[in-house]
Order: sequence, then C-alpha cells, then structure tokens
Amino acid sequence: MDNRTGEMQVFLRVVETGSFSEAARQLRMTPSSVSKLVGRIEARLGVRLLERSTRRLSLTQEGRIYYDRSQSLLADLEEIERDLSQGAASIAGTVRVSASVGFGMVAVEPLLPAFWAEYPNVAVDLSLSDEIVDLYLDRTDVAFRVGVLTSSSLTARKLGTAPRKIVAAPDYLRRHGRPESVADLARHACLGLNFRRSIPVWPLRDGGRIVDRGVSGPLLANNGETVRRMALAGMGLARMGEFHIREDLRTGTLVEVLAGASEGDHEDVHALFLGRERMPQRVRAFLDFMTPRLRAFLNAA
Repeated sequence: MDNRTGEMQVFLRVVETGSFSEAARQLRMTPSSVSKLVGRIEARLGVRLLERSTRRLSLTQEGRIYYDRSQSLLADLEEIERDLSQGAASIAGTVRVSASVGFGMVAVEPLLPAFWAEYPNVAVDLSLSDEIVDLYLDRTDVAFRVGVLTSSSLTARKLGTAPRKIVAAPDYLRRHGRPESVADLARHACLGLNFRRSIPVWPLRDGGRIVDRGVSGPLLANNGETVRRMALAGMGLARMGEFHIREDLRTGTLVEVLAGASEGDHEDVHALFLGRERMPQRVRAFLDFMTPRLRAFLNAA
C-alpha cells in the first residue's frame, strides 16, 4: 500500500532531529529502518535529499524543496481532518466579496441563504459595482468579474461564458418597430454604459464579418441593472449579458432582436482572489461553495 504521507512524516522527523537514530527513537523504529525508508524516497524521486556525514545530516536543494512541500501538505491534511471532524460551523469570519451589479443580483445573492445554512458563522461583506475594484486596496477576498481580465498577480478561476443579447420591451418595439439589420440601429435609441472600461460601440456580425457599430441613446448608466430597468420601461434597446435578463426573456417582458448579429458576442466570467497557498478557510469555503453552483447557473443559458 502506498503510504507516502507516512514516509513524509518520517523524513520530516529526520530533518528536525538531525539524526536517523534520534528520529528512530522518537518514532519507535530502528535506525536502519529509518535510513532505508529515506533511501527508498530518494530512489523513487531519483534525487538525493540528504547529505550524510559522520557528524551531521544536511539538506540538499532538492531535499529543502521536498521538506517544505511535505510540511505544507501534511499541514493541509491535518486542517482538512480538523474541519471535517469539527464541522463547517467551526469556520468563521468575514469574506469580502465584489461583483458586478447584475451578476451579484441574479447569480450571487440567491445562493447566500444556502451558503449561510452550511456556514452559519461566516459573514459576507458584499459590494456590487460595475467598476473594477482593486482587491489589494479594497481588502477584497473574492471578486466576480465579467469580461476581459487584465494581467495581474491574482488567481483566476473561470466560471463560464456569458452570451450577450440585444433586447427591448415589446412596447418599445410596437412604437418604434423591430430592427431587421445592423444598419437599423442608427434610428433606434440604444441604452449604454458610462464606466471607464465601456465603449460606445456594439460588436455585431454583419454580412459574415464582425463590425463595431457605434450606438447612441437617451441613457448612459454606471451599471447594467439601470440599463435593464430602462429597457423594461420601453426606453430603448439594450445589449446585456444573458444571465442578467434570463427571467425577463422567459416571461416575455424583454424580447431579443438581431439574434444573428449577436452570435458570438460573449464575455467570460471569473472568480478572482489573492493567491492560492494558505488561503483562509472562510475564503476557501466560500469559493468552493460558489464555484460549482455559479458554473451550473451560467451553463443553464
């Protein structure tokens, strides 16, 4: 039977005591058994982990790496067993979360009651904004972002892809007619966004190629939810993530137009967080709970 964790524990004891014989005494093994076990690890890895002399043992460069990684792995295993034995209720603290307004409202918020049922001692400090926050400066643990990621030292976990659709209220279409081509957008009110990363063009498929169509209208808003509400009020056309208007499309309060032109218009959705190693348990619990559920939500499009 493979018992690599047991081998790691023996190796760590050898390094920490600096002696095969002392490690053997503490582990109630024979010095020769300890020496053979370390030799077996070295043979399997194909590297020397310890430099042996009559006076002392010293770690090689590979030995230092094996020691550090083994120490980290065994600590993680102990943490897993402790958390499972004590239950999820032992995980406590605050997780600071940022999300776009639309994604936060329709995807993240509905999951919170179930999360708290499983982790009753974890508070969620949720901020909704379509502006991109700095996780370091704002002390944010997890950010859900829709769109292109900029290069950074953050760890990204992809959740899925969000198609974008052009929609309008039936009342608006009755009053202004239904656009039949990309060129028709010039005579329609197009509701837009004003935050820094937005651009006043819609990338659309026209005649087999993608064109950036300039649009204009009566509204520029700093979040997608305001755009959605004005579209529902019949104020114009809106280009929005499918997840944000899924229920509106289902009930018919918004209808899709120019479906062929929007084909291929989509954005990736990621969870961003600081690092992977030694992540606080409350943050890991939040990510591990949210990730499969948000992926299922996005895949339901």
